[in-house]
Amino acid sequence: MKTLVTGGAGFVGSHLVDRLVTEGHDVTVVDDFSTGRREWVHDDCTIHEGDLTDDTTAEAVVDGSYDLVCHLASRAAVDDEEPRAQFRANTEMTYGLLEAVLEAEIPELVFTSTSTVYGEAPRPTPEDFAPLEPISAYGASKLACEGILSTAAHAHGLTVYNLRFANIVGSRLRGAVVPDFIDKLRAEPTTLTILGNGRQEKSYMHVEDCIDALRYVRECASGPVASYNLGTRTTTSVDRIATIVASELGVEPDHEYTGGDRGWTGDVPKMRLSIEKLAALGWEPALSSEAAVRRATRELLDENAFCDDSSA
Repeated sequence: MKTLVTGGAGFVGSHLVDRLVTEGHDVTVVDDFSTGRREWVHDDCTIHEGDLTDDTTAEAVVDGSYDLVCHLASRAAVDDEEPRAQFRANTEMTYGLLEAVLEAEIPELVFTSTSTVYGEAPRPTPEDFAPLEPISAYGASKLACEGILSTAAHAHGLTVYNLRFANIVGSRLRGAVVPDFIDKLRAEPTTLTILGNGRQEKSYMHVEDCIDALRYVRECASGPVASYNLGTRTTTSVDRIATIVASELGVEPDHEYTGGDRGWTGDVPKMRLSIEKLAALGWEPALSSEAAVRRATRELLDENAFCDDSSA
């Protein structure tokens, strides 16, 4: 297959590209490298550098030769300091890409959404839970993108695989709780500052499980819109993540808390997605939340180059 991956230089995107190239796909990556890294992109794929909020980027790269588009590009920080700009960027890049996909008559599109579209919902949260009331601009922008894609799927015969991610962890992860704790403990191993009260508890899924699930849904589900939660049956608290990271670093820090039940504005403190629909399709994750966090910690510690980003 010939596949286009937007955001293919990012954390999940670069892992997806690795898998697709290994499986023999002809892959093109579109990325503006604002957060992604060129060195993460597999050597055996084509790179098109460009900003998808500019419609000319999609127009230049999308043509009828592609069998599949995987849309992972987004402005993803839940606590973005410019929420209006974030909402505009995510919806504009999705709409512009969609127009190019429809013009080129590409039959399938994978969209990576998020658990934050549910807001503070009962747990475990199924795909048909309603009403969807996100509490962050990021979650609102992803929900809007889902609506844009659903409209096209029903009106134009496009098959959309809509995947709502739990917290994904693994090598190349930046700007999240595990790399943040690693950075902090490397700088000061005796004390760890934790945003919120440490009792926030969510599902964590290893990126390799995530890619497996994404590929499985695309191969086995049917449209016009196939919406699936991607996560685990288990959860892990922020305090427990702090303990895991500290143990892998061989330190025993005191914990200090900023207070409150949220780490930041828009944070959903408790999250566990139902994966019964995914299991009924025939797929289960290999790793629990805690095992995914521990493996991700080890992978991040093994990376030769590590960033200083921190947002947890």
